[in-house]
Amino acid sequence: MRRVEFFDTTLRDGEQQPGLNLNREEKLKIAKQLDRLGVDIIEAGFPASNDADFTSVQQIARAVQNSTVTGLSRLVKSDIDTTWEALKESRNPRIHLFIATSDVHIKHKLNMTQEQVIEESVEAVRYAKERFSVVQWSAEDACRTDWGFLTKIMTEVIKAGVDVINLPDTVGYTSPSEIKAMFQFLKENVEGAENITLSSHCHDDLGMAVANSLAAVEGGADQVECTINGIGERAGNASLEEIAVALHIREDYYQVKQNLHLPEIKRTSSLVSKLTGNVVPGNKAIVGSNAFAHESGIHQDGVLKESTTYEIITPELVGVETNKLVLGKLSGKHAFRNKVLELGFDPPDEELKRVFKAFKQLANKKKDISDDDIFALLAADKVEAEAKAYELLSLQVNVGTHNIPTATITMKMPDGAEAQEAATGSGSVEAVYNTLERMVGSPIRLDDYRIQSVSGGEDALAEVVVHVSYNQQSSIGRGTAHDVLEASAYAYVNAVNRILAEAPAEQPEPSINS
Repeated sequence: MRRVEFFDTTLRDGEQQPGLNLNREEKLKIAKQLDRLGVDIIEAGFPASNDADFTSVQQIARAVQNSTVTGLSRLVKSDIDTTWEALKESRNPRIHLFIATSDVHIKHKLNMTQEQVIEESVEAVRYAKERFSVVQWSAEDACRTDWGFLTKIMTEVIKAGVDVINLPDTVGYTSPSEIKAMFQFLKENVEGAENITLSSHCHDDLGMAVANSLAAVEGGADQVECTINGIGERAGNASLEEIAVALHIREDYYQVKQNLHLPEIKRTSSLVSKLTGNVVPGNKAIVGSNAFAHESGIHQDGVLKESTTYEIITPELVGVETNKLVLGKLSGKHAFRNKVLELGFDPPDEELKRVFKAFKQLANKKKDISDDDIFALLAADKVEAEAKAYELLSLQVNVGTHNIPTATITMKMPDGAEAQEAATGSGSVEAVYNTLERMVGSPIRLDDYRIQSVSGGEDALAEVVVHVSYNQQSSIGRGTAHDVLEASAYAYVNAVNRILAEAPAEQPEPSINS
């Protein structure tokens, strides 16, 4: 059997999802988990777009042990040089070049001729090949590109030394039969195609990203580009977890192998969900909370007699296990560290101290601590501990059916001084947020507010995710606490602190959607 490689672009194309902004620490957490998952290639970002992305890609390139790290680049020498500087310390430096090839893009976006697109592609591939051991070139909007032109330009970049050619369905336009036929045609008609890797990259605008990716594999693709939970531009990308499990369960049909460690799928999905604020729907294939639940009496009876009657995937295959309630307020640091390592994390000592302190505080309120509780503490943002940030010190809310909700908050300000303020609202959460807005001193618009419990039970942790606009920037904030209002306040403060902690980023030109 041939082997299919997984190219994960959660940190690049996935982060292009509107309203999503991950900081460097969060990107590093995701990259390390992708490494544990066994992803072949991690696209860590677009190094030439801004200094923050450059630093993040460089940090990931230094930290990742097994996966290959790559960065996106336009066909510009300065972009290629910057990408090299970010990745040169990685295990196997690799670059991802891109340019549009469809008539509509060439004419209306690039304002170029087909000959100019070929010339620039060949020149960029040759230049990149002087530095990088692996050069990937993408034909943006390939699925709406004339096959004759694709054949011509692919032949030329192969002669120039390209190693991987990616054929994206950039706008989610194609169908499974069409993309399969395209890959088969190009493998048979492009000179030298047998010596390079063909890759697919499918978007989900018509809900067919996973189906199209699998069809591309049938047509000859040896690399699939995807994101965790399918996040990304517009309707998102093909979901890595769905493609991976489909190839595993139907190995008899697809006849391909993969390198992924499937039991890490659920943990990876949960981490990305928490850090991005994107809640995984209960009916989401593979990783949704209902993926292994059975309501029908007939189904339940069948599963109890023989699980394969209604379950083609075992929960254990993707790392879904019943929470083990093993830690409590008497648990020590050594036992806690062992549990952290078991969950796949290996934080530095200072970070472990911070999380252990939060664990002890939680253990005084909650009898039994689940793996999900610890996971939530580990995924928490630590920006509040950094200099020049707001820190919530105390919160008191007076509320009742015949009272006007009033919140009183004491907070440490960025200059180190303590301040106290109070405000009312039509509800308790609004009272808290009105108070915080007064203390920050600038208008803050709440764009979205979501709350869920981390685990079951009356003493479950509350997890709040907010989207806010502040100082002409948007931000996501997360807060976790035993009390809903406290979690709401933490999330709001976290969103503001994230904006303060990051310098304004220069936006990449042109916008990318390969």
